[in-house]
Amino acid sequence: MLRKRPLLCLATILVSTIALAQSSSDDAVLAVRNLEQYREGLIKLWMNDFGNLGRYRDANSKLRPPAANEDRVVFMGDSITDIWHLDKSFPGKPYVNRGIGGQTTPQMLIRFRPDVIALAPKVVVILAGTNDISGNTGPMTLAEIEANLQTMCELARLHNVRVVLASVLPVNNYTERSKLFFSLRPSDQILELNRWIKDYAARNNYIYLDYFSAMVDDKGLLQRDVSEDGLHPNDKGYAVMAPLAQKAIDQALAAH
Repeated sequence: MLRKRPLLCLATILVSTIALAQSSSDDAVLAVRNLEQYREGLIKLWMNDFGNLGRYRDANSKLRPPAANEDRVVFMGDSITDIWHLDKSFPGKPYVNRGIGGQTTPQMLIRFRPDVIALAPKVVVILAGTNDISGNTGPMTLAEIEANLQTMCELARLHNVRVVLASVLPVNNYTERSKLFFSLRPSDQILELNRWIKDYAARNNYIYLDYFSAMVDDKGLLQRDVSEDGLHPNDKGYAVMAPLAQKAIDQALAAH
């Protein structure tokens, strides 16, 4: 019996490894199917208004020009920005939310003029790239994501808008809901994009906003307690992000 135990242990390990691999494969299939359904559901919108310029058209028309002493800031991004209650995180601040759930950098680039430049902010906070990596609007290389971020930054500078360029947040697979997002956003791609963002910001005198380091755990994943679905911050997550964003905004305003 003693001689059989190593074989039994090895068999148990192999079964566990195969089961884990199968589980990961199943999660990836589920994530891809979910993404396909998401894309199919937006075909009509994308065919008529790929950048979703209509989302904030009315709000933009009703927004008055900033007062002479107003430090208006526009937050440009995807769902992580869209669902952020800026009025709660930054009470009394003239901060404008122009996030749209699911968007990628080419879509943000389309609406950068009406949703950022035309609002005449002193600062823009750009948080983008996670949905490009996942392929929300089709396959994207890191170089293509970087080029779109560059163009947004260059447009902002041309119009005297200071840039705060944020890192992409980590993701995790700690919950059932996170399985819809995790496998589509490889950690190595997030890390590589963030390295480029940090370097690009430094080379061009933009403010780098490092959300990633404050929200990553010892496994390199998004901390379990700052998100319910492994991608989007919860209230605790935004409580971590808000002071970091404010510090970056203050730096940008000081250099304005």
